[in-house]
Amino acid sequence: MKIAAARSRLVRIPLSRPYAIAGGSWDAVEMVLVELESDEGIVAHGQASPAEEVTGETAAQAALELAHERLAWLVGREIETLAALRAELQARVAGPATRAGVDMALHDLAAKRADRPLVEWLGRAHDSMRTSITIGLKGVDETLAEADEYVARGFTLLKVKTGANVDLDLERLARLRERFGARIGLRIDANQGYDLAAFRRLAARADALALEMIEQPMRPELDAELAAFPSLRSRLVADESVHDARDLARLESCGRPYGGINIKLMKSGGPGGALELAHAAQAAGLRLLWGCMDESVLGIAAALHCALAMPATAWLDLDGSFDLSSDPFTGGFALQGDTLSTLAHAGLGVEEAP
Repeated sequence: MKIAAARSRLVRIPLSRPYAIAGGSWDAVEMVLVELESDEGIVAHGQASPAEEVTGETAAQAALELAHERLAWLVGREIETLAALRAELQARVAGPATRAGVDMALHDLAAKRADRPLVEWLGRAHDSMRTSITIGLKGVDETLAEADEYVARGFTLLKVKTGANVDLDLERLARLRERFGARIGLRIDANQGYDLAAFRRLAARADALALEMIEQPMRPELDAELAAFPSLRSRLVADESVHDARDLARLESCGRPYGGINIKLMKSGGPGGALELAHAAQAAGLRLLWGCMDESVLGIAAALHCALAMPATAWLDLDGSFDLSSDPFTGGFALQGDTLSTLAHAGLGVEEAP
């Protein structure tokens, strides 16, 4: 099967619920949609969702890199040579989120050629998993109101953005635990926002608050300081500190402070790069959290297929499509309460929205 056409387009989608983290706030998302069509009429989809603060790319830059004429090298190529295509893609495109748009479409097409869901083509390890849903930086009352809504919708894992004010963070978390008790799991993500003194205060309350995950509490250059908190290691998850497999060696030199890493397709260059990182992390004894940017159901589906193919997957944080005011795609996954599962469709299981 050969690739007969390669196209792309830039879209901007407002968020139905703007949000803030330590380091920024957003009310809309831009993404570049990639479409590959085979000589047999099979259409595959990919998505690039850059976040400049994470990967150094913008959507405008991705759109230029993925312009029709820049994708012409794919036309006439055999999808059976996926490894060679991915190697050439890496040589041609430096930005990981930009590469992810093409890599995702290549994996979608390869699995569709095999007439199997991507997770089955990769080798399934899990049938389904629960995902957390995220509450951004906000006041106590707003945090509780949003949590009430999510719990009423069936979500039992709340991920709370923290890192701007440790006193407010501790109050928000304490009030959440008081309101819901053991009915919910509490995860936090500081997005590098704490200094060492603030993190010590948070760490002292971690057990009392029953925090099940503490994601990237400080800047990567402070990773070695986390080795002084061995009782928290199993709950500490690296995000900004790990983009690809090369970063695992640096964490090793810091004393293995984290028990897990957050894998995002946009950080790792798509499904192929994410799976390479996942296998290396699994071999190093690290557990896997699969996260996302603000993405359509296409991007979430791609991450879910990869996550369910890895035995070391321990957590999902795949809520990036929930607050889009509209979505370019339908399908992708099933959501039952807070449990995500793939669909029994070939490839990534998405269709363009009417």
